Amino acid sequence: MEAPISGSSVPLEEATFGAGCFWCIETAFNQVRGVVHAESGYSNGDHPSPTYEAVCTGQTGHAEVVRVRFDPAEISYGQLLEVFFFLHDPTTLNRQGHDVGTQYRSGIYTHSAAQAEQARRLIEQLETDKVFAQPIVTEVQPVRNYHPAEAYHQGYALRNPHQGYCAFVVAPKLAKFQHTFASLLKAG
Repeated sequence: MEAPISGSSVPLEEATFGAGCFWCIETAFNQVRGVVHAESGYSNGDHPSPTYEAVCTGQTGHAEVVRVRFDPAEISYGQLLEVFFFLHDPTTLNRQGHDVGTQYRSGIYTHSAAQAEQARRLIEQLETDKVFAQPIVTEVQPVRNYHPAEAYHQGYALRNPHQGYCAFVVAPKLAKFQHTFASLLKAG
């Protein structure tokens, strides 16, 4: 648990999500009101010091993730879960679009029992309501062995908007996200 931010009596909390390539997910979460910082990283694998190259082999067991530090007085964990499920396809095992491999799996890596319970309840509700045409394969596990991604991955999509993947995959997904979640976005 982090110390409260200036002007708030509520301590910051953390959430960690795996939803395919972290460039888009990080960019989206950094636009959400109440999110202090979203960071690309690797989680829930076995290698003691994963690198992007090693994670891409699928041999480390890590997922590409985004760790979100947020102010629960401004944004709830439940709202972050809604954003997470909107930003990717939670029904495809070890893949998001053309990105294939265990590192692209859908995962909610929890920081508390309360987060795990809330995530599982939402998945059950989404399944009951048949929000997705196929069963949800998102894993819910306690976060472990988290490592920040290399510096060049942090803010990658914002720094490289004309790079092919960012222009043709990230940008359309972000535009749809911004339209759908306009009420949750930071001002400006």
